Amino acid sequence: MAAAGAGRLRRAASALLLRSPRLPTRELSAPARLYHKKVVDHYENPRNVGSLDKTSKNVGTGLVGAPACGDVMKLQIQVDEKGKIVDARFKTFGCGSAIASSSLATEWVKGKTVEEALTIKNTDIAKELCLPPVKLHCSKLFSAEEKIQISPS
Repeated sequence: MAAAGAGRLRRAASALLLRSPRLPTRELSAPARLYHKKVVDHYENPRNVGSLDKTSKNVGTGLVGAPACGDVMKLQIQVDEKGKIVDARFKTFGCGSAIASSSLATEWVKGKTVEEALTIKNTDIAKELCLPPVKLHCSKLFSAEEKIQISPS
């Protein structure tokens, strides 16, 4: 029953993100910001959440944080004998944009080599999710520019 209640609360919170306030213009200090439907989709239905077996020799783990806002992401990848990423999992502590960026990144890296995955830029993720400039740092959690080191767990 507690899980069902938590699910209802998460859906309600997500629904609130999609609504703009109907206040008179003079009462608004700044324009209302809404999340793009792609962000909401990845936030409400995150792909590849969880952990891989860190004792496995073909699993690498990366951990990075964004000092600007306190977001933290753990990314794990599983690589086959040919160097292809066959699975990816994440755990992110942060806002909806950080969770959505992490979710999308795990989808994009699957099937790529590590070298190919390292070519993914945060701007690619931000563009796909239609992140506003104020949220670009959320997509930087997953970028080669941030020097994420994925090493054996």
